[in-house]
Amino acid sequence: MSEPQANPRRWTALALIALAQFMVIMDTSIIGVALPEMRTDLGFSQEDLSWVFNAYVVAFGGLLLLGGRLSDLFGAKRVFSLGWAILGVGSLAAGLAGEVWVELAGRAVQGVGAALIAPSALTLLMMLFGGNPKELTKAFALYGAAAPAGGTAGVFLGGLITEYASWPWVFYINIPVAVLALVATPSLMPDAPARRGSIDVLGAILATAGLGVAVYAVVRAPETGWGSAETLVVLAAGIGLIALFLLLQAKKAEPLMPLRILRTPNLAGANLAQLLMAAAWIPMWFFLNLYLQQVLGLGAFASGSALLPMTVAIMLMMIVLAPRLIARFGPNPLVVTGLIALAGGMLWLSFVRSDGNYWVDVLPASLLAAAGMALAFIPSLGTAISSARPEEGGLASGIVNTSYQIGSALGLAAMTAVAAAHGAQEVGNPGALTDGFSAAFLGASAIAAAGAVIAAITLRKPAGAADPTSADPASESVPTP
Repeated sequence: MSEPQANPRRWTALALIALAQFMVIMDTSIIGVALPEMRTDLGFSQEDLSWVFNAYVVAFGGLLLLGGRLSDLFGAKRVFSLGWAILGVGSLAAGLAGEVWVELAGRAVQGVGAALIAPSALTLLMMLFGGNPKELTKAFALYGAAAPAGGTAGVFLGGLITEYASWPWVFYINIPVAVLALVATPSLMPDAPARRGSIDVLGAILATAGLGVAVYAVVRAPETGWGSAETLVVLAAGIGLIALFLLLQAKKAEPLMPLRILRTPNLAGANLAQLLMAAAWIPMWFFLNLYLQQVLGLGAFASGSALLPMTVAIMLMMIVLAPRLIARFGPNPLVVTGLIALAGGMLWLSFVRSDGNYWVDVLPASLLAAAGMALAFIPSLGTAISSARPEEGGLASGIVNTSYQIGSALGLAAMTAVAAAHGAQEVGNPGALTDGFSAAFLGASAIAAAGAVIAAITLRKPAGAADPTSADPASESVPTP
């Protein structure tokens, strides 16, 4: 039988899909260097400033399941376009904001747009390449490289834009990209018929509210005390909302997230790996940027440039090395090995010195961490997506993106609290700042190490799967996850 004809413009479409992943992840990090100027211009308090990051991540992570469901029901192509339109509007509002509440609202709208773009982009990737295992591995490599590259490049671009333009341009940069995506999507992306089904709006509200309340509790904990009544009550409320969401999913006929999907072999383990990977990785680049600026004294542009070797290493390893290693050894060993390497890089960074230098204290450890991220990201992502049934591709995409964003939000919130407890609030005191950043790196290392242990326990080769060690590396085929 002849294979179905491949889409002749699939690689051009993949470039747009990878750009989407790059942009939605970049928007989590590009504001980091701009925060001091935003605080001055808009009147943020030190406590509220972190919500410029959190407003985006909470809306993004909390609504990803809804985005995946909408993608399955109305077609990934339509939802992809709608997401870009919303992201463009939110970016314009955030750039024009003259008050704190307008800025946070704009960031939340950006997060809503990203929550529609990310799962529909993954669904479109599977539609374009799912019939060819060899091409699917390459597509995942290019797509996977876009995520950590976007996070790291955001720091560089944020520094460049803040130093040579002004902070609103870290948001305006999204607008021409959104216009380009809206123009290109109709001709590049495959169509999918709409399906009948209901939309669990209450479930989406509960998931988003639960995540937001939990993050708020962790962010406020250093001020109010981890054992204070406020922290415990708010944290319990967040956990309660998430528990209510899960209870609702178990009872609804057409839930936002059918809990049975979590019983799919390896899906839960792969999502846990993504969650813990993000919970370690995002705090690393966040505090590494602060160490470069506040302790080593680099400017915004120089600090962003210092992270470029890590970005280049991730992209090269994901595109060139990871697919061959997956074909040779299978995905599961790479997830474990990558998380161990990530933990090792974080541990190395925990020895940073207040009188240190970039070449000794930062570069070698950051490259080791980048190698770990490159090895673990693609196989865990591919396992999470391909474990689900084809008709649940949008749902699986939403779940894995949710896992990554929840890990990002909670990991950064927790490590910010750890850093503050060990002296990172003493701006102008290099010794205290270094102690705080070191504690955050050490905590991130522990998270990545826990992820490696959990992945080793939960990820299993399905019965009857071929031995991956007998595969030909040159074939670059996708092993059965």
